[in-house]
Amino acid sequence: ESATAFGCLMSDMWLGEFDYVSPEAFHSIFGKRYPAFSRRTQHDAQEFLICVLDDLHEAFKEVRAQLCQGRHSSDAGTSTGSGSGTSIITKLFEGQLSYGIRCLKCKALTHRPESFTVLSLPIPSTRVCSLQDCLECFFQPDTLTRNNQIHCYWCGGNQDATVKASITKAPQIIIFHLKRFAWQDKHRRKLSTTVCYPFSHLDLSPYSTVSCNNAEYSLCAVVNHAGDLDYGHYTAFCKHSVTKHWYSFDDAQVTKIPDSAVQADTAYLLFY
Repeated sequence: ESATAFGCLMSDMWLGEFDYVSPEAFHSIFGKRYPAFSRRTQHDAQEFLICVLDDLHEAFKEVRAQLCQGRHSSDAGTSTGSGSGTSIITKLFEGQLSYGIRCLKCKALTHRPESFTVLSLPIPSTRVCSLQDCLECFFQPDTLTRNNQIHCYWCGGNQDATVKASITKAPQIIIFHLKRFAWQDKHRRKLSTTVCYPFSHLDLSPYSTVSCNNAEYSLCAVVNHAGDLDYGHYTAFCKHSVTKHWYSFDDAQVTKIPDSAVQADTAYLLFY
């Protein structure tokens, strides 16, 4: 099972017995479960990450359900816990958004909740911008008109509306996906924009409708993509949770790097 293989991979990494650890066994088992990732072709790191998180969530949710079922097997009417939909993955990575939708005719306001594990942020510049700029762009109000009109329950018809997203639950670990692959002038291309991101004190409270205890975050990992649309190479920067030193992971090359090297133009996924 891929969850077991992932656990073995984590164990091998943290034992520290090797200069590097190959994820070949995990990749092989994961590829059998998800054939799209079995071929040795280019894949998107964000899509792979979401697939891995979903797979681990289902595996750990099932384990929890079995434990609950064994503990309460004598109670015919007791829930197994599988309906709760929670796991260690959701506890760590799942956040909640609320989309406030206001009808521009009758001014009625409705809220649509949506859970997330990765926030995909637009990049509002072609040269230089900050992560804060990306967040401002994502959370700014938008107007729904023409084919995007809403059906207003109160007006009883299709109406123009405004929509604004806000965070109602901040996850313990928040992952930002920088949308570097975008459509421009009817052509899809990669944005090489320099996105400056903070190492600490990332404050999400301006984008939240509730008091978030976990509103301030510190950077713990970066996934980089070097290359273009159809080809490329992924590397990662990770901060050691004990020593607080940063390391670069580039295939079999694992090297300690200075903090200054962590700010890179190739950043694609940010983990806080």
